[in-house]
Amino acid sequence: MAQQNGTLPAMRTQPKAIFFTDFDGTITLQDSNDYLTDNLGYGVERRRRENHAVLEGRLTFRDSFQWMMDSVKTPYDQCISILLKNVQLDPHFAEFFAWTRENNVPVVVLSGGMQPIIRALLAHLIGEEAVEHMQIVSNDVMPRDGKGINEEGGWNIKFHDDSVFGHDKSLEIKPYTALPNRPIMFYAGDGVSDLSAAKETDLLFAKAGRDLVTYCENEKVPFVTFNDFSDIHKVVADVVAGKVSVKEAAKGRL
Repeated sequence: MAQQNGTLPAMRTQPKAIFFTDFDGTITLQDSNDYLTDNLGYGVERRRRENHAVLEGRLTFRDSFQWMMDSVKTPYDQCISILLKNVQLDPHFAEFFAWTRENNVPVVVLSGGMQPIIRALLAHLIGEEAVEHMQIVSNDVMPRDGKGINEEGGWNIKFHDDSVFGHDKSLEIKPYTALPNRPIMFYAGDGVSDLSAAKETDLLFAKAGRDLVTYCENEKVPFVTFNDFSDIHKVVADVVAGKVSVKEAAKGRL
């Protein structure tokens, strides 16, 4: 549940808008979990095949992600070190994030990935101080078979909830939706981990050419495409400033 001491965390500053976002492949250019699977696990071909099965409803994201991570036997600390060298930040995210802080638009990261990797990458890419101003809700990591997570084959996913997603992102968003006079809510994502959140906010940003676009087109879910966070920044800033309505913004596919 998103509530903390009876208050939804992102509402502490009484914002006019909240920006929910996926992490891997959205804030970053590469998906860290895909990178681990493709390079240290069972490879890109099987991963893509299973992603399509998730999109078509023949496989749950939870099962797909479990199999992906089961195939990675590299110790966890080594996985983080490899990702720090190979995962890059969207070139316009830092500027957008600075704008959100200046304009009281809380950023809530909703990720199907694992907390230690997300925090390590964000601290590396935008700094420890910035991470402290960002709420992160995600899966976690735990030891496997009595081993330590930094041993070969010693770590496993600790899922956030019991849903078929492993982390049902809609459960974090819905309490905000139910608020009277609630803020404008945005969501940005790119892939199969975002399916549970796709219909929950006022305006959905889906990354061009990625699986979330395919899902939205198949399910007739309204969305705005983006290539990078400069696209998102312009639309969010215009909506928050009242220059365009959510309905007007939703008509655009950048």
